[in-house]
Amino acid sequence: MTDGANQRCGFIAVLGAPNVGKSTLVNQMVGAKVSIVSPKVQTTRARVMGIAIRGDAQLVFIDTPGIFEPRRRLDRAMVAAAWGGVGDGDVRLFLIDGEKGIDSNSKKIIERLKKQNIRCHLVINKVDKVNKPELLELAASLSKQEIFDEIFMISALSGDGVGDLADFLAKQMPAGPWHFPEDQMSDMTERLLAAEITREKLYLELHQELPYAATVETETWTEKPDGSVRIEQVIFVERDSQKAIILGKGGAQIKKIGESSRKELEEILSRRVHLFLFVKVREKWGDDPERYRDWGLDFGA
Repeated sequence: MTDGANQRCGFIAVLGAPNVGKSTLVNQMVGAKVSIVSPKVQTTRARVMGIAIRGDAQLVFIDTPGIFEPRRRLDRAMVAAAWGGVGDGDVRLFLIDGEKGIDSNSKKIIERLKKQNIRCHLVINKVDKVNKPELLELAASLSKQEIFDEIFMISALSGDGVGDLADFLAKQMPAGPWHFPEDQMSDMTERLLAAEITREKLYLELHQELPYAATVETETWTEKPDGSVRIEQVIFVERDSQKAIILGKGGAQIKKIGESSRKELEEILSRRVHLFLFVKVREKWGDDPERYRDWGLDFGA
């Protein structure tokens, strides 16, 4: 623990369009998985806090859902949570995918930031996949928006440039005591994290086949005398055809998803995990207020 007299602590809102690498950056900063990642856009549904220590500073990252044009109730709640996270930050990072550049979602976010006179630090991600002249052109174009203070170029996946960004952020944190214990990495409960890990595996295995009409809930969490844990989870879908996709022929697909999730949970929890998955059809689960409470989302957004 550092000397309390020299401690600094603050909140860093990480915002951007879907799939630009926000969760990957937060996980890299924390040094552990606190937010799930998949090629599917809008993977992050709720605001997730990732907590990192840099010298005397505690950095509390708010990983927000990607900001996009909402179409469903869940979309509206996710976007509302994202903008709420922006307001909660002492420092704001705006992430952009160096490969994609300024897409339509990023343009809309920039317009709103300008309209509300919100300043950010710009983080251009995935720089290892873009030629330097293109990166410099993108950075020059974005700097003309006049809402960005500092510009950083990183690869959230490899960690290139992330250390320099962390050092900068540590210096920006307000003086004051840390808000969380030194060994805490997230505000997410183990039950919710376990459900999120399984949802990640679901997306990774069925990225093309499965729509967004699926969610995972941890129904039971039983501590065993030998130190292991028994976890029962339910995957909710909206139609029988989606259930069949997840189960696969002879249950092969759900077995594969469960095995992948179990292995990662054992790494995260550092103990043996007995994971049991069930699939249930529940039409319009996306209109159930209880689910929104679990995710910390506003049902009425």
